[in-house]
Amino acid sequence: MDSERKPVRVVIVDDDQLVRMALRLVIDGEPDLTVVAEAADGNAAVIVVDEQRPDVVLMDVRMPGLDGLGATREILARAAPPRVLMLTTFDSDDLVLGALRAGALGFVLKDTPPQRILDAVRAVADGSPVLSPAATARVIAAATGPLSSHARDSTRRAARERLSALTEREHETARAIADGLGNPEIAQRLNISVATVKAHTGSLFSKLAVQNRVQIALLVRDAEE
Repeated sequence: MDSERKPVRVVIVDDDQLVRMALRLVIDGEPDLTVVAEAADGNAAVIVVDEQRPDVVLMDVRMPGLDGLGATREILARAAPPRVLMLTTFDSDDLVLGALRAGALGFVLKDTPPQRILDAVRAVADGSPVLSPAATARVIAAATGPLSSHARDSTRRAARERLSALTEREHETARAIADGLGNPEIAQRLNISVATVKAHTGSLFSKLAVQNRVQIALLVRDAEE
């Protein structure tokens, strides 16, 4: 790590005190990471984030009162919000999908090895999406699973309306992002420069009112369902 770079500031949100303690011990043991606060529910999380202005929030999904999805929506509606990394168990991935749509940058399972959680925090701090391999299949299934005809039509219509504001090149960039390509691969596919890809991606963020590439990918898939 660059010795002049400040440690990534982390807030831990979980209603289980033992989970918070364990995560704090793991994170604070790293020279490039530091826990600046904890919260036991979503309402407290919103307050703490406003006070501390962290870089990353490790957010539990299911909590009493305001859950992780509601807290994520409120936090990401702020100006210059932190990155949110969801903590989940297999039985709560229905809310994880909602959190990803709301703008969370990824999720990890609570039983993920400590080193992988640390790697996920660092990746999210740098703006890279993180999807735990052990749960990705379940989230994909939730995203593409059966919905009522009315619900699917409504979701598709809303997504297509948002995407209709894009230029043809922006559409192609969004499609490539949904395919999981990075900027160099998108540049190669579209025969444009990486700088142009970045410009198109910036336009996507603005026109679609999204904060990360995960939201773009989900929106494209919604439009195609």
